[in-house]
Amino acid sequence: MEMERVRARGRVRVRGRVLPRPLIAALAGCAVLGGALMMLTPDRPATVSAPGPAGRAERAVTGGAPAALPDLRVFIADREAYVRTHARDGQAWAQLGSAYVERGLRTSDAADFPRAERALRTSLRVRPVSGARTTEGLVGMAALANARRDFPAARKWGEEALRQAPKRWTSYPALLNAYTGLGDYKAVRRTLERLQELRSGAAVPAVLARTAGVYRDQGRREDAQAALSDAAARATSPAEEAEWQYRAGELAWEQGEPADGLRHFRAALRLDPGLGSARAGEGRALAALNRPSEALVAYRAALAEQPSPRYALELGELYDSLGRSEEAQAQYAVLRTRVAKEQVGGVDGELLLGRFEADHGDAVSAVRRLRAEWARQPGLDAADALGWALHRSGRGEEALGWARRATDKEHGAEVRSALYVYHRGMIERELGLTGPARRHLEEALRINPYFSPAGVPAAKEALSELGEP
Repeated sequence: MEMERVRARGRVRVRGRVLPRPLIAALAGCAVLGGALMMLTPDRPATVSAPGPAGRAERAVTGGAPAALPDLRVFIADREAYVRTHARDGQAWAQLGSAYVERGLRTSDAADFPRAERALRTSLRVRPVSGARTTEGLVGMAALANARRDFPAARKWGEEALRQAPKRWTSYPALLNAYTGLGDYKAVRRTLERLQELRSGAAVPAVLARTAGVYRDQGRREDAQAALSDAAARATSPAEEAEWQYRAGELAWEQGEPADGLRHFRAALRLDPGLGSARAGEGRALAALNRPSEALVAYRAALAEQPSPRYALELGELYDSLGRSEEAQAQYAVLRTRVAKEQVGGVDGELLLGRFEADHGDAVSAVRRLRAEWARQPGLDAADALGWALHRSGRGEEALGWARRATDKEHGAEVRSALYVYHRGMIERELGLTGPARRHLEEALRINPYFSPAGVPAAKEALSELGEP
């Protein structure tokens, strides 16, 4: 009965017939929670005052916020039941598909992605608007492609959605993610400027958070923090505020401020105890603060909540740094298993596998993987990882060209990353370029003195060997 009341409140009349109110979803995101649902309504405030979990989820996503995971699960069950008897309702299919993407991201369960694709393609097929496909379905497909790390496909779907609905702010975030994944920062800036010109979307918390991500990539860390603080202040639910707190923690950690990062991560967990990304962030910050026992507990909890292969890699490297190689190898096995499982759901795991193999396995196979990854989607992550894999396989001259591509603005680089600069410094050291090596290793430690449990000691040891200028 409660679900029927929620549906009744969520319908509007259009040209004499009753349709379900479309939903908006929240975020787009590198990696990013909630990005799948941001397309689902025009820019108007929610009017539902819902007592139940499905209604709470509807209200959250309609307002541009991430839904709490338990509420999202109830909402998915509600939409699944609804489309069984309303199979021609394209917007309901778009809602369901986008909710699957959101849940898949939140739980690191790629099994939701084929379900999402079926629902979203159904939404595009059953309900054309004046001969064109629905914007909701198009942006849903872009968000799904981003979740699978298929940035060329995300760009294609996102650009079609933007052509169809250029005045809807919900058409923009998934496209911003796609351009970022492809390393097209000119397009990122151009698209963000267009988004910020839309009065209806400029102050939406999800837009502020996405803007913060762009500022972070440009090295404008104070502006990024201000945008995230503004987003948190405008949050309308605990789940939404938790996401912005988590992102603020990530930014603080990247700036070499683990104590501040830990404060944000724990604030996020108080608001949403099941947020696996914040639990992993807590582990990262605790490791940086030389509290390894607590860090291990946090990472294990993160993997229980959200079994991401990235978290398995981080935990394995933490074990390695503590001299616990057997436990590290167990986590690396988990990583391989999780990547293989995600690949069944269409997720591109080649970048993560390439990074892993370069440091802990077969560097030659890493080069093969990463060359193919760069050819398909040439982002800065791929350039940096390929350069490092070439270095690890003994091809330093070629490696340096890729490291420069990832770190020099004249090559299109925007992101000021401690890891990228560390890789460049180590490659230069191997090539006997003493001055540049010293400069870049020092810069990496200035950006973030805690960027890696293995990289930081290696950078310090290399600097000691290089000596003073």
